[in-house]
Amino acid sequence: METNTIQGRITEFRGLMAERGIDAAIVPQADPHQGEYLAPHWQVRRWLSGFTGSAGDLVVCAESAALWTDSRYFLQAANQLEGSGIELMKDGLPDTPDIATYLCNVLPKGSTVGIDGMLFTREAADRLGAALASAGIKLVTTFDVIDRIWLDRPSLPSDPVYVHETKYAGEEARDKIAKILADAHSKGADAVFLSTLDDIAWTLNIRSNDVRHTPVATAFLYLSDGENTLLIDPAKLNDETRAYLASQGVKTADYADVKTFLGALAPAEKVLVDAGHTALELLALLGERAIEGGISAAARLKSVKNEIQLAGVRNAMLRDGVAMVRSLMEIERRVKEGVPTTELDVDSILHYYRSMGEGFTDASFGTIAGYGAHGAIVHYEATEASCATLNPNGLLLIDSGAQYLDGTTDITRTICLGTATDDERTDFTLVMKGHIALAQAIFPAGTRGAQLDALARQFLWKKGLSYLHGTGHGVGHFLSVHEGPHSIRLNYVDAPLLPGSITSNEPGLYRENIHGIRCENLVLCRHEMTTEFGEFLSFETLTLCPFDRSLFDTSIMTAEEIEWVNNYHATVRERLSPMLNDSERAWLEAHTAPLA
Repeated sequence: METNTIQGRITEFRGLMAERGIDAAIVPQADPHQGEYLAPHWQVRRWLSGFTGSAGDLVVCAESAALWTDSRYFLQAANQLEGSGIELMKDGLPDTPDIATYLCNVLPKGSTVGIDGMLFTREAADRLGAALASAGIKLVTTFDVIDRIWLDRPSLPSDPVYVHETKYAGEEARDKIAKILADAHSKGADAVFLSTLDDIAWTLNIRSNDVRHTPVATAFLYLSDGENTLLIDPAKLNDETRAYLASQGVKTADYADVKTFLGALAPAEKVLVDAGHTALELLALLGERAIEGGISAAARLKSVKNEIQLAGVRNAMLRDGVAMVRSLMEIERRVKEGVPTTELDVDSILHYYRSMGEGFTDASFGTIAGYGAHGAIVHYEATEASCATLNPNGLLLIDSGAQYLDGTTDITRTICLGTATDDERTDFTLVMKGHIALAQAIFPAGTRGAQLDALARQFLWKKGLSYLHGTGHGVGHFLSVHEGPHSIRLNYVDAPLLPGSITSNEPGLYRENIHGIRCENLVLCRHEMTTEFGEFLSFETLTLCPFDRSLFDTSIMTAEEIEWVNNYHATVRERLSPMLNDSERAWLEAHTAPLA
């Protein structure tokens, strides 16, 4: 996007700030549902800044502007913000101030900061307000003016809702509602209010296409013993889906009426909410009726897959593994034969072979196909302008996944397109040593991800190397590819890994302007054993696809690590071979042969 366009938008936005007496405004990457992935209607920060990453907050002052984003997007943001007048703030680095500190430093006492209360939680707003107040700065939570300048703003999504059948979901919606309400009653509440889109989709066994690659419907959900109400655009429902919802004890109301709905609840009604995922303005409407219960029961229940879901995921992994084998064969053939192949072609190849699999509906996120230096851009997504052509040398990082009716997949493979250099093999092997250590972990029940994260980083740390993104994120079942509440990362998240939960195992290493390496499988947390010291858990690897054998440096691997790779490859070969033709089986045999 031309920088003049972004500068013009910022100038118009500043005009509205001045009109309302706002000295600085914060525009987060957020929607009223506190989701990570947003429908086009809510991509305000993207429209205003030109930065397209899925994480990052924009601050606009009268004379300056800055954007905070995490390490996944440092390189991408630097490129996209160049010439815009927006300063990149590398969030998470020791010398980068947080937004509140920055504002206290640049604004004089008596200034006013504006935010939209539908895009912030109360906790975030309170924390920000307290920090600003210490410097004599006022926070206003009703600054919502974007419609006055974003004249062609996309409307709220109107894609139809459809039912995710019980043969995939494994449990009726009415039974899930009963469990959620039982949890609410145990906390002294009469009802539950859900804002998070994937929690709502899971609870009701409904899906839609409101968010790119994430099959959710834009809605709010109110549950109680007397009445369950889905607040949704009526145009998204037809007679069939209305009848289905009615059969599960759910009536509907208009999405646009959510504030009126909450404000009209009986004063004595006690409503359980997850304050960390509820908009400040909606929480304020509930007032004293709200009971804050921490992470919602829906989120906890959703993270633990039932046996039908797990069987579906394992079947989806088989189909996805076949698609990956065929895609890697095609990429390898094209590079060897000199057929012009770009990063966008890699995306098309993956989509083509996945789309042949039963139950395929979409990719689970935008494919990351980063060749050479582009691999070091952690969340790189090729465009016509940036797209590189593959050559018979260097590394290609492919991070991709699919949405199948019976499961969501996410896999990263780093492959060598020629003869691997010593540096490439060393870097790759150090990453894989961490991957293997985490895959083999045995840990006590109640363990949080932060307690496991160092297992994947230890070999990099010994060489003075590291990566700044998390090591593992939860994955939904035909839902969001990034699902909480658990994760594996350096910072502490108070959500234990539970048997039945799925997470990624994806350490990496990124050398700017040289290459990027990431090795990712999805793993299932499972019961391992019970001793006099309690229950212990472990991981079952679900993903089925070979790692690039040519990139392993066995001289820096232990016998146990080599055995793990060989056993994993034997499993891949055993499970995928019956689904392949002769030439595909021959390719797989060669690419899963034991390491020396």
